[in-house]
Amino acid sequence: MKYLIAGLGNIGAEYADTRHNVGFKVVDVLADSLGGTWQVKTLGSIAEVRYKGRTLILLKPSTYMNLSGKAVAYWMQKEKIQPDHLLVITDEVQLDFGTIRLRGKGTDGGHNGLKNIQDVLGTTEYARLRMGIGRNFHPGGQVQYVLGEWNAEERDKLSAILEEGAEAVKQFVSVGLKHAMDKVNAKKADAPGNKQNGKPGTT
Repeated sequence: MKYLIAGLGNIGAEYADTRHNVGFKVVDVLADSLGGTWQVKTLGSIAEVRYKGRTLILLKPSTYMNLSGKAVAYWMQKEKIQPDHLLVITDEVQLDFGTIRLRGKGTDGGHNGLKNIQDVLGTTEYARLRMGIGRNFHPGGQVQYVLGEWNAEERDKLSAILEEGAEAVKQFVSVGLKHAMDKVNAKKADAPGNKQNGKPGTT
């Protein structure tokens, strides 16, 4: 069985350590844990790895966030992968930092990467792993927040959270969506307090 695991983010050194690039970070951890090597290919960087008899095509699109669907659709077609074997990893301001949620479908929730994937694929019926980054920003400050770098408190916890994200992907491909959701979504975040208050960027 073959899966496409797409971690969303923006290319370029200036975005590497921003909250919006957490999808890139998760697939980096996954590639490292499974001995994958990244290669620059059409519309993104690709690492092909194996896990429990499954082939995982890891993708970091090079299209910028708001055109992520172009890269996802290309690699789905090239590798002959159906939507039920697609998992998209993205940041989520509606979840507290450190909270991870796996879903089998849903709206874009205002996220430009998910919106473009939905528009290009013509469906919302694909799995997404939402990595909570919190809402520690004032009204009107969302773009600056998601394109900002992790603060010191977040950095202290980030490695463990990324490992959890990589483990969630492994659960998805090995035991299936339903069982993976039961396991992944049962966990609570141990994270700093959060205020509830396309383009390179933006959700």
